[in-house]
Amino acid sequence: MASEQTTVEIADPNAAPENHGRRAPWRLISHWVSKKMPKGLYARSLIAIIAPMVLLQSVIAFVFMERHWQTVTQRLSQSVAADISAIIDVIESYPQDQKYEMINRIARENLGLNATVLPPDPFPPATTKPFFSILDNVLRDKITTQIARPFWIDTVGDSRLLEIRIRLEKPDKVLRVFAKRNQAYASNSHIFLVWMVGTSFVLILISIIFLGNQIRPIQQLAEAAEQFGKGRQMSGKFRLRGATEVRKASLAFLQMRERIERQMEQRTAMLTGVSHDLRTVLTRFKLQLALGEENEETQELQSDVEEMQKMLEGYIDFAKGESGEEISQVNVYDAISRHHNEAALRKKQFKLDCDRNFSIRARPGAFSRLIANIITNAFRYSDKISITVKQGNSRITIVVDDDGPGIAEEHYEDVFKPFVRLDEARNQDEGGTGLGLSIARDIAHNHGGDVNLHPSPLGGLRVIITLPL
Repeated sequence: MASEQTTVEIADPNAAPENHGRRAPWRLISHWVSKKMPKGLYARSLIAIIAPMVLLQSVIAFVFMERHWQTVTQRLSQSVAADISAIIDVIESYPQDQKYEMINRIARENLGLNATVLPPDPFPPATTKPFFSILDNVLRDKITTQIARPFWIDTVGDSRLLEIRIRLEKPDKVLRVFAKRNQAYASNSHIFLVWMVGTSFVLILISIIFLGNQIRPIQQLAEAAEQFGKGRQMSGKFRLRGATEVRKASLAFLQMRERIERQMEQRTAMLTGVSHDLRTVLTRFKLQLALGEENEETQELQSDVEEMQKMLEGYIDFAKGESGEEISQVNVYDAISRHHNEAALRKKQFKLDCDRNFSIRARPGAFSRLIANIITNAFRYSDKISITVKQGNSRITIVVDDDGPGIAEEHYEDVFKPFVRLDEARNQDEGGTGLGLSIARDIAHNHGGDVNLHPSPLGGLRVIITLPL
């Protein structure tokens, strides 16, 4: 059995790469595209508009260059070749030298060409064709088809003129013709491209402005939800605006916020009333105990009453959550370092690694209670506490390590439940309501953060508090 299991364990890893190998190209392409694509809705919306526009323009430009421009160039080159062929026919039919000047005049006035008859030698050698020139290729083809004589052309010398030399048979001469470049190819094609590109820029600019107005309400809604999740006041810029769907989402968010705030207010009001009634009863108990004779029984009752007072305050604090405080700048070092004296009184080792000027935006009372609950819990069960504060791009991380008995990993989430007190590892001799960590996590959640537990390098428990800056 053991060998079979070993064989399976070896075969499975080999099978996965084969599967992965068959899918690798598509996965790699998908992964590459997802990495290169922007993450924001605004950028993706712009791509969704610009990409089809660029593709359409590319297709139109290709079709225009391939069909319209090339067709017009072919016809113009054919016309120039036909004019040159007519001149050659006249020269070869009437080879008198005195006619050359008249032929040059007719070509210049009626055909727009400058034709000159030259001696047969030297005839220019063949030159290399340009790397990319529709005019050069088309004009060569037309001269070869219509004239069928040795020729030499220069389409790259003078940018405005074309030079064409053709060897004549009768007489043994060379005909040199200068033609304007726009006579042989469509020179105004760039106007179409300029208009197309210019119009595209205008449309893209309009799209950017329009998309900005449509995306901005969504961004403000996301920002308002984030601020509400952190327990902060929403920006005054947020209001119902944008498309119908965005307005519906914004209205639903505002209604949800009102329901949550109303529920929290009702809970706080109810607990405040219960607290007032219970405190009245406890006050009567205290008065009766104070008026009675002091003995061991009354001392025990007095201790019970004080314990009930502490438990009641703990319940109220847990339900209230310090939600009425205003957000302000809180110095993290000052909030933590004040526990140095408590550590000295308890004869505990206390180490703090934090920048003295580091601060975050939080509710001062709630933040102090969060830190106090965590550190007091560590003081209760350990002799050595180490606290490290780290700052990230947008969050702060507070790591509290102790050397106590710790908590089993399967109970990490249980201890955050209200009124849960573990009987294992952490002893219960110190009393308490089982709300310390629950209140701490609740405060962290109200600030948009969290509290998590991990094994500590010191041998006890590590508490990691993360809060937004």
